[in-house]
Parts: sequence; structure tokens; C-alpha cells
Amino acid sequence: MTEVPGPESRALAVRLRAVESRNITQVGDEGPIFWDEARGAAVRDVDGNTFVDLTAGFGVALAGHANPDVSGAIARQAATLAHALGDVHPAEAKLRLLERLAALAPGELGVTILGSAGAEAVEAALKTALLRTGRPGVIAFERAYHGLTFGALGVTSRPHFRAPFHPQLYAGVRFAPFPESGAHEVERERVALERVAGIIEEAERSDAPIGAILVEPVQGRGGLVVPTAGFLHGLRELCDGERCALVFDEIYCGLGRTGRWFACQHWDVVPDILLLGKALTGSLPLSAAIGTPGVMDAWPLSDGEAIHTSTFLGNPVSCAAALAQLDAIETGGLVRRADALGEVIAERTDRMRQRWPALRGTGLGLLRGIRIRSGDGSDAPVLGIAGALLRRGVLALAEGERAEVLALTPPAVITDAQLAFALDAIEAVVGEASLEFPALSR
Repeated sequence: MTEVPGPESRALAVRLRAVESRNITQVGDEGPIFWDEARGAAVRDVDGNTFVDLTAGFGVALAGHANPDVSGAIARQAATLAHALGDVHPAEAKLRLLERLAALAPGELGVTILGSAGAEAVEAALKTALLRTGRPGVIAFERAYHGLTFGALGVTSRPHFRAPFHPQLYAGVRFAPFPESGAHEVERERVALERVAGIIEEAERSDAPIGAILVEPVQGRGGLVVPTAGFLHGLRELCDGERCALVFDEIYCGLGRTGRWFACQHWDVVPDILLLGKALTGSLPLSAAIGTPGVMDAWPLSDGEAIHTSTFLGNPVSCAAALAQLDAIETGGLVRRADALGEVIAERTDRMRQRWPALRGTGLGLLRGIRIRSGDGSDAPVLGIAGALLRRGVLALAEGERAEVLALTPPAVITDAQLAFALDAIEAVVGEASLEFPALSR
């Protein structure tokens, strides 16, 4: 309807710059656009422009924006009980969600600590591991992203986030390589697991022996990276749940996005603690750290003053949204659809690679990405491609430490026509980029 961003978005951006910390929202010629309405996999901005959404709102809207079942559950709950005393006199909705998560989670996982943001689930897991093992050291992985609160930032590897706050970050975290699937993966996996084992042994002689290994089964913001076939099994063998707890951060990759309810099910590995967020409600802030009874029993019995809680723990509106979202994913067959649509994206990416050999696909299900190699073999930023897609009516984000991966993480309710439109736009934009970026054709 207008240029992108349009005049209304530009005017709102000027007002935003005056009242929001300048660190939060980047304001420039490329954006932002201000959202006005979103339904399914479509977003309309304040200027009336409509976009196909390949972001699902950072992976949140797996069952679609404004899913009618979820929206209805929110409205009904908000009209009767919008808030309760979550850790003193809770709402029934909290109990029903905890029971649902216990039934859904793999293996013996079934005792949960609820939070709001995904970073809170990470914090709860780190505390749980320390209580369980008495060992404060943590192994995390290169390219890992677990959030930006201080505990979560301590296990996030990206220097861009860490450097300004390094003096305050916990020093007992060690980072190991995350072996990516593909060529020579056996050797990369061997090196990575040997490094993890070496860190555990080295830390025994320090004041921070390792009590937790925290890993994303599929890395999200790190570049949609799928691990080698035996990596998670190898980590499982290094953890016993008593001296060292294995924690899977599935805040981004869980709840159906990879074509399984949980990404770890691709490898049939169950952690001691599993973390969920983002798609858990499809709309509202809610996260969960689900542990085995043995691990979670490390917490003391409440005496009326919980040592880990929050004002909005088990908020009834968020819990009602989560119950409806889980129903929508299940009854809509969205786990299977994520798997099937992921294959469509992979096949289209393979065909594109025949034209542009420097391009390659990555990911699983609807956690997919397109990476472009520069002439020197390094990864090339794709921010320009994301900007060009926005002007063509497609919302997409760049992921990876150097913004080298174009992320394709749409709602699983995206229609075949919408997905085809978005993939056609990507191919057209890549074709235009190849004229200015000859390495694409090498």
C-alpha cells in the first residue's frame, strides 16, 4: 500500500526514539514497521501493508497469530480471574498446565518451575543443578544463546552481549565447541565431546567443578545449527543427574517447531531438565523448567516463603493460553505439518543451491535457515536480503553471530500459498543479490 516502512511507521518511530532506551529498537531507513494486526501467518502494519511472517514473532506464534482458540481462552480467563497468588493461593489453571506438561514431557520429566521469560527458565535450571549437585561449574557451548538476564547471560557465548557486562558475569562457566552436522562431522563430534570431558576433568581441580551441562538441542539464535548425530547421546553419557545435570534449552526449538514435540526426540535423548518458552502460549509471557522428580527434589519443601518465585508465577491468563495453545498444536496436527513444511523448504533450498552454490540450508522442521558463503569461505551477512524481503512483503530475520543465516521460522499454520509466495520472494531477492555478490555463484 505504501513504501516500506510507510509514513505512519516512520512517524511512530520518531516518537519511539524519544521515549525508549536507544539500545532497544533500531530506527533507520530500513525500519521498523509498526505492527497493527496479525492473524495466522499474516501481519498488517499501521500503513495497511500486509506481510507473510517467516518469524512467528521470534518463534512464539507456532499455532498462528491470534489463534481463535487461544484468544478465546485468554478472553474467558481474563474475564473471570486475571491474577492470583501463584505460590500461595494459586489458580486451578496453573495446576492443570503443570499436569499437562508432565504428561507431555518425555521420559521421567514431570516436575516444573514456571516463569515468565525464557531466561527465567534458564535461571531456574541453573539453580536446580546447583542444589542437586552442590557443584557450581557450568558447561555451555559456542554460539549458545540462553537469554540476557545475568545468569542466562553468563551461559550465552556471543561477545556482543557479554562484553559490556563481563565484570559481573559468573566466572564458573566454560564454553565448548558445538559440532555441526555435515561433512567431517564424526571428527568434529569427537573433538567436541573430548573437550567437554576435558573441561569436566580440569574443573575438578578448581573451585567450580562442573554440575551442569546446558545445551540447545538445535541452536536457534546461534544460526539454526543442527548437531552431529551422536552429540547429545555423548553429553548424556557424561551426565548422571547427580554429580552433573544435563539441561536442554528448548525454549526456541521445542513444542513442535522441529517436527517433533521436543527437538531432543530426533535423537531419543532425555535430559534431567528441559526448558520451554516462546511457543508455550503463542502470545503471552510464560516459561517452564521441567525436571525429573529426583533432580527437582533437591529444592527444599516450601515453608511459606519460596526461595525461587515471582509475582506472576503461574499467572492464570498465561496458563489458560498455554493449555489452549497445546490443544491447538495437537488437534491441528501442527507437529506433523511443521515436519512436512520443513521438507518443502529444504527441497526449495536445494534447488536454489543448484543455481547459487554458495548458498546452503540448515535446520529441522520449521526451524530452518539459509546461509551464504563468501568467496573466502566465511559466512556472509544476510541483513540486506532480509531488508529486501521486507520491501517485497515478507518478514524474515537474520540469525547467527554475524547475521549470516536467513531464518525461516513461520507459524505452522502458514498456508501453502503463503509459503510459496515467501520462497518465491527469497529466490528473487537472492537472484538480485547474486548480481552484486558474485561469490553466490561460486
